[in-house]
Formats: sequence, C-alpha cells, structure tokens
Amino acid sequence: MQPFSARNPRGKSFEHGVPPVLRPILRAYVLGLAKWSSTFIAAWFSLKLLQSKKSDAYFENVYYETSQGQVLRPTHFAGRTLDLSLFAVMRALDVIIGEFWSQQKERRLATQTWSQVDRLIGTLADPAIFATSCALIMWAWIYTPDRLPRSYNKWIKSAAAVDPRLLEALRKTRYGEMKYGLETGQAYVLQAMCKDYSWPLDYGDPVKSIPFPCEMVHMGTGRNCEYHALSRFRRSFVWAISTYLPLNLILKVRKPSPKAFKIALKSSAQSSAFLGMFIALFYYGVCLGRTRLGPKIIGTDIVARRKMDSGICVGASCALCGWSVLIEDANRRKELGLFVAPRALATLLPRRYLPEHQWRETLAFATSVAVVFTCVNERPERVRGVLGKLLHRVLAQ
Repeated sequence: MQPFSARNPRGKSFEHGVPPVLRPILRAYVLGLAKWSSTFIAAWFSLKLLQSKKSDAYFENVYYETSQGQVLRPTHFAGRTLDLSLFAVMRALDVIIGEFWSQQKERRLATQTWSQVDRLIGTLADPAIFATSCALIMWAWIYTPDRLPRSYNKWIKSAAAVDPRLLEALRKTRYGEMKYGLETGQAYVLQAMCKDYSWPLDYGDPVKSIPFPCEMVHMGTGRNCEYHALSRFRRSFVWAISTYLPLNLILKVRKPSPKAFKIALKSSAQSSAFLGMFIALFYYGVCLGRTRLGPKIIGTDIVARRKMDSGICVGASCALCGWSVLIEDANRRKELGLFVAPRALATLLPRRYLPEHQWRETLAFATSVAVVFTCVNERPERVRGVLGKLLHRVLAQ
C-alpha cells in the first residue's frame, strides 16, 4: 500500500497556489477537521452500539388506534443513554463558552477594558451554574420526582430528612387538590402529622389554618424559623462529616503525615459545611417565601396564601440553596457545577421518547464528543476538571 501523500495525480501539492503564509493555517484546518470527523464517526457508532441494547424499563404497552378500534401493543422507547448524551453536551458547551470567554478576556485585557463587572461574572459563573442546576433538581424532587433517577431521589430524601406527608401536601397544594378556605377532603394528609407531633388537628386543616403554621415545616423544632435553619445546619453538618472525614482519612493513609491529616480535616469540614448550609438554606427559603418575606410582598389574603404555598415558597428555597457552594473553593465549585448541570438539564427533557427521534440524541452526542476530544488535542487547558486531565493523559499516550 502506498503511503498517503498530500499531492494530486500530477505530483503537485494540494497547497500549490496557496500563499506560504497561509499554508500552516490550511494544514491546521485540514488536520483539525480530520480529527473532529474521525472522533464524530467513532462517537456516533459507539453510542448506537449502546442504544442497541434493549431494556425492560423502556418497554411499555401503549394503545394504538386501528380500523378495528384501540389495540394494546408493546412499544419500545428510546432514552436509555440520555444521561450520557447530556453529560457530553454540557462538557462541549463548557468548552465552547469557555473559549469564547477566554478570547474576550484577552482582548479586553489588551485594550485595558476589563472591568470589575467582567471579573465578577467570571468569578460567579460556576456558582451560578451550580445554583441554577440545583434549583431545577430540587424543584423536580418535590413536584416531579419521576424525572430524577432513583439514586438521586433516595440520596436527597436521606439528606433532607423531610416528612413525606409534607411533600405530599406541597404537591397537592401545587396541583390544586388542596386549597385554603375550601373543603377538598385532603386535611387527612397533614392531620396525620399533627397526631405524630402532638399538634392540634386544626393545624392540618386548610379550612381552619390559613396558612399552615411554619411549625409544621420545622417538624418538631419549634416555631422560630431561624432556629430551625440553624438546627438543620448542625444536624446536616454532623451527618455529612461522619461520611466525608473517614473517606478523606482513608485516602491519606498511603502517605500519612500531620499535614495530610490537616488537609483531610479541612476538606471534610468544608464539604460538610457546604452540605449543611445547602439544606439549611433550602428549609429557610421555604420560611422566607411563606412567612418572612412572602406576605409582605404578595399579601396575606387567601389568594396570596394559595400562591405562596403552591410554588412561591418552594421556588424561593430552590433558588437559594445552591448558593451554599460559595463555601467550597473555586476548583470544587467548578467540578460540582459540571457534575449537576447534565442532571438538571435532564429534568427539562422527557426521560423516554419514540425511537424515530433517537438520531437527534446521537447527533448531539457525537458532535459534543468530537468538540471535546478535538479541544483536548489542541487546547487541553480548555477542558476543565478531572475529565480534562484524564482525557489529556489518555490521548497523549
């Protein structure tokens, strides 16, 4: 087999006629396009291979209209690889937006137009990604938990330690099944809590209690919202550090030293404080929305109370809790933001869809992987986090 040569049949190079100053650009473009195309093709067929495996979780009996009436048929749905595809898409977006921002920064620094606002945007970008993602995830956990994987639901439920009857009441209020001032037959939900916590049964009656006392949200820690938030922080901190500290100490066993112990202790305390503040802000956000600030802004009549408890209080808590990530250091914020963003995006998309639309997911995945892998070769520093270091190490070999 003859070696490949960048010459045409007449023996002339394909660069013939191109000014010498532009030839390096042409070579870089052709080489970059070749790398991108080869990665795109490999990613396309790799995902198709994963998608070819059928799963019982993606089969459902669906009624179809026929000339003889409705017929029940087993139908296969796509979407099993959606999480992987969204992970690739978010990484590609991070690369593209990061490169654009880097070029903007270089130009503005060169012209001395880089402002404090630009610096602030750069600092808060990763925390904002994390906070927005957490808001979507926590909203889905309360109102549409089926949009989250079971592992996410289980972990959040364990960390939040919330009474499931309280979540049920929030959902019923959201969807109009439970309304203040109207007898809808749903008082039993919270009245069961009243019995367990030794509260008056009227606390759980939407006709008699407008609104439900915040004491019910506090679940036995008293009436003060601020004290409840502090108690949540303390409990969550203890729960988290009992997990983080042993793990961090195990990682330092290979090279034990006083410095390694201090690093493990600091990292564990920082991560535990972050999680404790996350949960405390989540609960306090509910209190802000329905007790502390909501009534002063929206009002105190029945209609206003319905609005606050049907979404505003939960929206406030979801928007607030993610900003606890500011407790973590910059590198950790970046990793956390890139980790939760794909899951947040998944809450906005259908978990299952018809197979004829699967090519869209495959196209998005292949394009994104091609962007990331090409960038690892050309600009490895642009692929951030542990993934970037790992890919650079693998592809450099």
